[in-house]
Amino acid sequence: MESLRRLSFVSIIALLAYFAFLASAELHVREFVIEPRPVKRLCRTHQSITVNGQFPGPTLEVRNGDSLAITVINRARYNISIHWHGLRQMRNPWADGPEYITQCPIRPGQSYTYKFTIEDQEGTLWWHAHSRWLRATVYGALIIYPRLGSPYPFSMPKRDIPILLGEWWDRNPMDVLRQAQFTGAAANVSDAYTINGQPGDLYRCSRAGTMRFPIFPGETVQLRVINAGMNQELFFSVANHQLTVVETDSAYTKPFTTNVIMLGPGQTTNVLITANQRPGRYYMAARAYNSANAPFDNTTTTAILEYVNAPTRRGRGRGQIAPVFPVLPGFNDTATATAFTNRLRYWKRAPVPQQIDENLFFTVGLGLINCVNPNSPRCQGPNGTRFAASMNNMSFVLPRTNSVMQAYYQGIPGIFTTDFPPVPPVQYDYTGNVSRALWQPIKGTKAYQLKYKAHVQIVLQDTSIVTPENHPMHLHGYQFYVVGSGFGNFNPRTDPARFNLFDPPERNTIGTPPGGWVAIRFVADNPGAWFMHCHIDSHLGWGLAMVFLVENGRGQLQSVQAPPLDLPRC
Repeated sequence: MESLRRLSFVSIIALLAYFAFLASAELHVREFVIEPRPVKRLCRTHQSITVNGQFPGPTLEVRNGDSLAITVINRARYNISIHWHGLRQMRNPWADGPEYITQCPIRPGQSYTYKFTIEDQEGTLWWHAHSRWLRATVYGALIIYPRLGSPYPFSMPKRDIPILLGEWWDRNPMDVLRQAQFTGAAANVSDAYTINGQPGDLYRCSRAGTMRFPIFPGETVQLRVINAGMNQELFFSVANHQLTVVETDSAYTKPFTTNVIMLGPGQTTNVLITANQRPGRYYMAARAYNSANAPFDNTTTTAILEYVNAPTRRGRGRGQIAPVFPVLPGFNDTATATAFTNRLRYWKRAPVPQQIDENLFFTVGLGLINCVNPNSPRCQGPNGTRFAASMNNMSFVLPRTNSVMQAYYQGIPGIFTTDFPPVPPVQYDYTGNVSRALWQPIKGTKAYQLKYKAHVQIVLQDTSIVTPENHPMHLHGYQFYVVGSGFGNFNPRTDPARFNLFDPPERNTIGTPPGGWVAIRFVADNPGAWFMHCHIDSHLGWGLAMVFLVENGRGQLQSVQAPPLDLPRC
């Protein structure tokens, strides 16, 4: 009888805790109106595509366990979809957002409500357009706080600041894309980098808009740094101040201090910074890390960390003292980028899959399509070719009449095939002098099927075709553990012995070392169609992508939800 009473008491406590959790969860109902608005940068005004008239778009602040219903109303002249970058969207691929992968786009004059719940995630993520190059201006921060009463694994400052790094073109980005698609050449590089939408002091007509962040002496704040840039990895630093890394891609890390961080497009990094220097004004700055033998935007964006008691000049020429500038690595400093990445560790023992069911090996890199008429205006790539990109020599082509997920769910044939190769069709010296016969990939819309709860390992191998390069690879619907990396060709006999299976960093986007490889592991516990692609948008457009089809498990809680009634029509 006494044991029954104890059991009843424990059950009541558990029920009360559950109901308290439900009571603390909120529903956030928002509207995102997609519309052109005048935005002036670099002395010129452009009709830029914005969300609710804002550039960057609004910051979403929610808690773990909250639900969101965000109605996207398209008043622009382009089709659009919105991706909630890094959210797992458990059993709910319909809310993931990539056009023609999990939905058809929202057409001009139409709307769609993205409905989803935050499940066991917290930290810094972001949202952005997932339709061609619209994300150049359509993006914003997504901040997920812990559930009420749940602690941080570090001493959390009272204040944090989103820092969104972006790229700006002094013309319509969609026209930049359209020109590149016509010529087959590389797209024009950006004209400026931005911090929270502003280029900063080093660009023409930009000083008045430079972002300024006041800070009190002795205060510690958290910077939530997001690389929302289209095509460029970036170094970021703050003059004379140490950065303490505490999180990457919404996963806590073992804290460590550094002078500089490197983020690929799509990645986020949270750092703590303490105002422990002489009162003054200090530039925070970002510039390119460019690992490829290719043109890039070699400019620097700045904002100002401003002590509230910073002195001013006296006498003639009175005014604010010029900010101190940070020491940034050289644009090709792969050693610094690699050293930073190699220091990342999960904050505790990580639940890494130890036994592997699917051992996959994917080459990732560029290619060239040969032209029948090399002198054609549509063949302006190297030596009269068109640029391409591929994974395992398969260059991904987006469907145009239906989305992969809808075709998969409804059993509609002819939209995709499930024969994406688990290993390269031809083995070769991936980082050596590759035969030109292997430079042209095969085009197709190919997916790879995974059993529910399969333990998956993927080795992503960069190639030297056209140029070796750091490719920031993003997997939708999943977080994964980065268990190893190295330069040169992956050696399956010796390299796994060096894998970190104890505390590897958890991420949703990871760069391949230029001319090297990176290995990731995850459990396929989220059924649906999930896009994997390079987050350099030029490369995505050239075909550096594939799709995973994760099968349903048993019962409703292991199966994809039914599609919403307002899913955009194809």
